[in-house]
Amino acid sequence: MIYVISDLHGYEFEKFQALLSRAGFSEEDYLFILGDVIDRGKDSIKYLSWLLVQDNVQLILGNHEAMMLSCGFLFEEVTEDSVQSLTAKDLELLSAWKENGAKWTLEGLYTLSAEERRDILEYLKCAPVYEAVSAGGRDFLLTHSGIRGFENGKKLSAYSAEDFLWNRPGLSDRYFENVTTIFGHTPTFIYGEQYRGKLIKTHTWINIDAGAGYGYAPILLRLDDMKEFV
Repeated sequence: MIYVISDLHGYEFEKFQALLSRAGFSEEDYLFILGDVIDRGKDSIKYLSWLLVQDNVQLILGNHEAMMLSCGFLFEEVTEDSVQSLTAKDLELLSAWKENGAKWTLEGLYTLSAEERRDILEYLKCAPVYEAVSAGGRDFLLTHSGIRGFENGKKLSAYSAEDFLWNRPGLSDRYFENVTTIFGHTPTFIYGEQYRGKLIKTHTWINIDAGAGYGYAPILLRLDDMKEFV
C-alpha cells in the first residue's frame, strides 16, 4: 500500500505515529511525505532524525526544507568567528526562514551533533521535488505545492525546483488529465470554510494539507483505495 501525507510542521510525533498505526501502516507499505515536516512545531527535528533511518518513507522536498538548506552554514559548529563571517545574504536567508517558523527547528538542530546535522543536510540535498507513482490502477504525481506555470506537454524536467515548492493553485486550475497530482503547501481552509480540516479533490488534483501547522489534525491518504485516516 502507498500512503501520502503533507505539511506536518513539527506536529506531535507520537500522534503522527499513532495515525500510522490506525491506518495499519507496516514495513510492507510505503509512505511519501509531501514536504514541510519542519518548522512551527516542537517535534520538527524528530521527523528529520526519524526519516534518516526509514527504508519505506520518502520525503518530497518542501519549501521549508528548502529554506533550511539555504541556511546550510548553520549545520556546522557555530562559533563567534563563524557567526561574524556570515554575509548579508546569509543573514537575509536566515531572517526569511525565521519569519516562517524556524524557531523549533533551529533549537532542535543544536541538540544534535555536527555529524547528525551533516547527515540531515545530505538527506535533504537528495530529496526529490516530485515523484511519480501508481497505485490502485491509477497514476499519481506527488509534489509539495503543485506545479507553477503548468503547461500541457511541458516536460517535468523543464520546470524549476521553485515551481514545485512555492505554487498556490486556484480551485479552477487543471493539471494532467490522466494523472492525479497530489500536493500540500496551501492549507485547505484558505480556500474556504467548507474545506476546513478536509482534503480538496478536483478533477485533476488533490490538496492534502489539512493545516497541521495551524493546529488541525493531518490527514493520511492511502492511494490504493483513496481511504483517508485522521
